[in-house]
Amino acid sequence: MARYSNTPGDSLTGDILKKRLLSGLIGLLAAQPALSMDLVETYEKALSYDSGIASAQAQFQAQQAAVDVSKSSLLPQITATGSVNHTDFEPHNAFSGSGNDELARQFFSGDSYKAYRYGVELSQPIFQASDWFTYEASQFQTKAAEAQYNLSQQQLILDAATAYFNVLRAQDTVTTARATEAAIQRQYDQAQERFEVGLIAITEVYEARASYDDARSQRIAAENQLNIAKEQLARLTGDYPTALENLRQNFPLRRPEPANPASWESRALKNNWSLQTTLFQLNASQSDLKAAKSGHLPTLELTASYRETRLDNALSTTQEGTEGVIGLSLNIPLYTGGGTKASVRQQRSLVTAAEHDLNTARRDVRVNTRSLFLTIDNNIEAANALEQTIISRRSALDATRAGYEVGTRNIVEVLDAERNYYVALRDFANARYDYVINTLNLKQAAGTLSPQDLVDLNNWLSASAPGIEAMANEQETIDNPSQ
Repeated sequence: MARYSNTPGDSLTGDILKKRLLSGLIGLLAAQPALSMDLVETYEKALSYDSGIASAQAQFQAQQAAVDVSKSSLLPQITATGSVNHTDFEPHNAFSGSGNDELARQFFSGDSYKAYRYGVELSQPIFQASDWFTYEASQFQTKAAEAQYNLSQQQLILDAATAYFNVLRAQDTVTTARATEAAIQRQYDQAQERFEVGLIAITEVYEARASYDDARSQRIAAENQLNIAKEQLARLTGDYPTALENLRQNFPLRRPEPANPASWESRALKNNWSLQTTLFQLNASQSDLKAAKSGHLPTLELTASYRETRLDNALSTTQEGTEGVIGLSLNIPLYTGGGTKASVRQQRSLVTAAEHDLNTARRDVRVNTRSLFLTIDNNIEAANALEQTIISRRSALDATRAGYEVGTRNIVEVLDAERNYYVALRDFANARYDYVINTLNLKQAAGTLSPQDLVDLNNWLSASAPGIEAMANEQETIDNPSQ
């Protein structure tokens, strides 16, 4: 392997190249856009634009109306009736006699008559179990729809925050990818210059070129991922983000309170809206089963009516009368063609399925809640470790560059140190974003996620926060990346 001596000329060349690298990187980072739109504004746009939350609200309102529909079958039904009939009549037998017979003969001797009838009818179910259990099922379905609506509201909060921080994550990835590409490109340029004066072998130039091509491809992939992240945010808000406020460097990473996964599990089993939806759906299925079984039971209904009648014949004779009826109607099902038994079997199977769904939902909530709690702990530990990794990687990078200038390190070692440093920066940023998103996921699992959580998180965003570019500044070694 070719080495070069630390001559004044070589040192001067190294200084010039290092200054060129520094100026290029600083210019690259300074070109990053200022961030301006905050998290609350993003959520408000999503709330007014997203159709999913509107659909869930409409479904909830429709189910509320369905409760009133099913309830109406248990309440009195009052109807007004009226009819007018024209009848042609031709008697086949002659009327004779006196008194009432004579009156009938006079009335019906004509060829037609008109009948006018009008009145009021009332019916009141007294015992109708099927309608009652159907009404009960609709109430549970309304509670399920309400729980689903609440879940949709929480999901929108989570989706808006996730999309927002994924854009920031992608922006930081692009920043580190561009910085890596710029640094390696200058290492490649330096390698070519050293090869031309006979200080290194051609293999080192090839190594630098390969690393540059790889860094370039990663930068292209990062830029594409940024465009995708912006598309996802635009799907929620209706606007393509041009500028977002960044997370402050001093954002605290704290363990969830209470710091006990069992407490979060217990809270989730009580408040998780997805679990509540499944529970109410089971209750509705149980009521539907009761309604199906009640098909074997009799029904009892109170009926009452009042009617007035007027008859006009061709001889201008008028007869008027009133009629009042009150009674009870009892229906006992004897044979329904097997439909009732089949309906019971169907509903019993649906209840069994709903019970299994509830058990699955409970297991999922338990596992998801505990996993999120542990993941947040891991995010905190990873971020703390990566803070020290950044310091170590930067020190190693400075030492490797210095060694390369004096001939004790080769180009491969420098390139690896460059990549390792920027990977540490990117991973630290990702650990912070993972912590934020997983914390919101944990609150959703517990059923406590609300817009106030976004307000609290928004206080840690700032248009002046520099983001990862503050750590990528190569002017000096970083002593404390959390500052």
